[in-house]
Amino acid sequence: MPVQLNHTIVHAHDKQTSARFLVEILDLNQPTAYGPFLVVQVDNGVSLDFADDHGPVRPQHYAFLVGEAEFDAIFGRIRDRGLRYWADPFHHRPDEINTNDGGRGLYWEDPDGHSLEIITRPYGG
Repeated sequence: MPVQLNHTIVHAHDKQTSARFLVEILDLNQPTAYGPFLVVQVDNGVSLDFADDHGPVRPQHYAFLVGEAEFDAIFGRIRDRGLRYWADPFHHRPDEINTNDGGRGLYWEDPDGHSLEIITRPYGG
């Protein structure tokens, strides 16, 4: 079997709020409970398993490859919520999208400060 990413744990101050935020923005199925986690499944079989963390949450980066139509829909939900977004991971280009590698991409933050990204083309592809 080839090596594949199966899941990752996402630490959150409130796993319910953070998991719900992700599924609403990305239009994914509702999270499911598994032990202490709330599991958000994405279409390629990888899950993000949200866990309550009672200490400081260390922000991480999560990137999602999406189609052009999905990008437009997600971008619309980001704007509808009045969320800040950037064309770059360092937040130097606010209110812009990027066109890296012939696709489109943008970054925004979840309630815990995790950097979320959508791209329509893999980098370097």
